[in-house]
Amino acid sequence: MKKEKDGKLLIDLCECYISLSNDFSSECLSICVPCLLKVASNKERHEETQKEVEMALLALSNVRCCVVEQELYLGAIKEIIQYHQEHHNLTRLAYQSAWQFLINRLFTDKRLEDMIVNELHFGREASRELEELSKCVDWKREKAEEEEERGKERGEELVIWRWLDAMYDFLYSCRLWNEELAGVIGNVVSVFQASRDNRKRISNQCIYLFKRAAENVIMKIDVLLDEGVVDLILEEMKQSTLKDGIMFESLQFLKNISRKLKEKEVDKPEEEKRKAIKRKIFEKMEEEGCEELITSLYRVISFLNRKYWYCLSTNISDYFVGV
Repeated sequence: MKKEKDGKLLIDLCECYISLSNDFSSECLSICVPCLLKVASNKERHEETQKEVEMALLALSNVRCCVVEQELYLGAIKEIIQYHQEHHNLTRLAYQSAWQFLINRLFTDKRLEDMIVNELHFGREASRELEELSKCVDWKREKAEEEEERGKERGEELVIWRWLDAMYDFLYSCRLWNEELAGVIGNVVSVFQASRDNRKRISNQCIYLFKRAAENVIMKIDVLLDEGVVDLILEEMKQSTLKDGIMFESLQFLKNISRKLKEKEVDKPEEEKRKAIKRKIFEKMEEEGCEELITSLYRVISFLNRKYWYCLSTNISDYFVGV
């Protein structure tokens, strides 16, 4: 009984340390990571066990921006993800947390790219989870409803936000592409359209993700065009002001698209394809009435990109709206 009690105490201490700390020592991680992964590897379906697994994986998902040696986690986290893909034994939050822990490792270990993209199919899994979670949320319902119902929905919305955050981190770190990633972009567009009226935190996160996608060297412009991202950004620009930050993110998106379109292709068919995409984007801008807006603001983008862009004169917001 004492051994069991000491084991539970160690698990609690590991969860508290990882959840509350911002600076992880390698010595503590060498104890905490294997301990929590052992808990998370429990495949029993009892509700209490599932909660313990969820807590362990949620704690592990907080391990960011630090080196964790592969031998401490790789075999276990890979088995946890693959077992869930076959048997669906984890809660939605637990499954997302398992992926978040693995995506966080990409910051310091690029050797994981092929396994994440092609073996564990991050694009496919993120796309499916976003689609299924979106069906569980009543997007039209106002926030101020019964507390009990609101709490349940907040849980689903939180997991959606966490998948968007994981995708943002993935696009920051990964330079490997497969076609499954295009499906994620399409589902993020759907989430944005559903959340834009009543769930601003989620819709804003979608915009940040689109900007990150346009920055990523692996992201293809035709994917952003075909999945409706360019249309969405142009539409948002007409409704935003500098005050909510979305105008800035949208301008950055278009600046990154512009940079990609200027890159020269050695391959002639690819160059022709690029020119066709460029024509399509310019036509869309003209249709939306954004052509003059982009031209007028092109010279101030670098200024807006500075650290203190939030401190701009309020008069410039009127200028944005006027244009």
